[in-house]
Formats: sequence, structure tokens, C-alpha cells
Amino acid sequence: MTAAIQAPPAGTATSVSIQNVTKRYQRSGKTIQALAETSLDFSPGKFISLIGPSGCGKSTLLKIMAGLETATSGRVLFDGVPVTGPRDGTSVAFQKPTLLPWRNVMDNLLLPLQLTGAKIDSSVHDHARQLLTLMGLEDFAGHFPRELSGGMEQRAAIARSLISKPRLLLMDEPFGALDEFTREDLNDELLSLWANEPKTLIFVTHSISEAVFLSDQIVVMKARPGAVHDVIDVPLARPRYRDIRSSPEFYDIIRKVRLSLEEAKSGRVPTEIGRRNGSA
Repeated sequence: MTAAIQAPPAGTATSVSIQNVTKRYQRSGKTIQALAETSLDFSPGKFISLIGPSGCGKSTLLKIMAGLETATSGRVLFDGVPVTGPRDGTSVAFQKPTLLPWRNVMDNLLLPLQLTGAKIDSSVHDHARQLLTLMGLEDFAGHFPRELSGGMEQRAAIARSLISKPRLLLMDEPFGALDEFTREDLNDELLSLWANEPKTLIFVTHSISEAVFLSDQIVVMKARPGAVHDVIDVPLARPRYRDIRSSPEFYDIIRKVRLSLEEAKSGRVPTEIGRRNGSA
């Protein structure tokens, strides 16, 4: 049994409101509808997963929330303020670690602060060392990316996304390329980090079991044009231990999510297995 992971307080986390957001692209003279009208509300301090088939707009929606892409229509608000571009208090972790090969782990960790001109003093270094300890990398601060395993690189990238103490963390399939055992270890470590530093966390994944283990709620999306098909509560108590993965309650929620994904794929109307009001 692993250490207990408590849910964090919501005091410094961000509320997110997605209001009638759509996204269209122009390709070779044709219009591609990547995201149909989408509305969702995320309460501060919640852990939300987005799940759905490839090409359903999960990553597009995440980039719009990050201010890295502009919605064709609609808007996103953080704490009631419209998002018009990348902003302080928001951090993104991508599918690949993207560590700079010529910088060691500690220098990669500090890079976001250096790029913004933030003062890097002893308290920042203390925070960086704390993050490395939480991620099991305390002995690798001076190592370069080529000297790390894939799982260690991803740990370092996640620590880097947290160095600025974001109020909103957006994660786009950060564990997708890892083996199952490493992935489960990182699930535990991610929950530990989330509990230690309050934040709203929105997590894109293709893994149903990962979504159920991590989340307070799961947003199920249907294929292109992407749209919300379902929002399913995860009423598993926190703190969560790894052995909850073998409980009947855990498998019951997995079945609900799988059924919802099948409905989304076939175009059927959701059954009454989760919440349908678009609020998370």
C-alpha cells in the first residue's frame, strides 16, 4: 500500500469556464471543424480528465485553454477573466518531455522562470529541490537528459511545469509513451504533487483506468467534430491508494466510462450513468 494522497484545498486554484467554444481550421481551401460548440465549467481545485478517440479535439481544447490557440468562436474564462493568450498561473505539460539536451535537470527545471525574468533565489532553489525529491529525482539534479530513462525525463518535465507554482495545470497525455508500471508510479507521484500544491488540473488521456484513478470527474468526448458527450463523476473517496484499482467500485466506473465511449463512437444518446449538465 502506498502513502495516502489527500485532495488539495481549493484556496489558490483556478476556476475554468468554457463557453460555446468552437474551432475550425482552413486546409487546402477546405474548412475542417475540429471542435463543435463546447461548454464546460471546472470548479477550483478539481482533477478533471478528458478522454475520447483520437482526433476528437481534446488537445485542441487544451491548447485553447492554455492560450496557445484561439477559438473560432466562444471564449474561455479563468476566474471570470477571458483568456486571450498564455498567462501567468497556467502551466502546460506536453506528451513529450522536450527537455533541452544541453541543460542538466536542475537547469531545465528553472528554465520557465528564467524565460520570464523571475528572480531565482534560495527559496526557488529550495522549491526546485523539493519538486525533484517528490518526483524521485533528488540524486539527478546535475544529470543531462541523455543520462535519464524515459520515465525520469517525464518526471523532470512535470517538475518543470510546476516550478512556477501554477494555479491551473494542463497536461496533454504526459504518460502515453511509458510502460504500465512506470505510468502507475507517475500517477501516484502526480497525485502527491497535486495534493502538496493546490491547483486545478485538467488531464488528457486515452487510458480509462488512469482517468478513473486520478480524477474527480471525467469528460467523455465524441469524434470529429469534437464535442462533449458525457461528464461522469468519480465518487471514489480520497485519499486514494493504488490497491483501489482492484476494487469493485473502480471497475464499475471503468464500465461506465467504456459504455459512454462506445455511445460517443456510435452516436447514441448518453444513458443515465453520469452527470449531463456540462459542469465539472
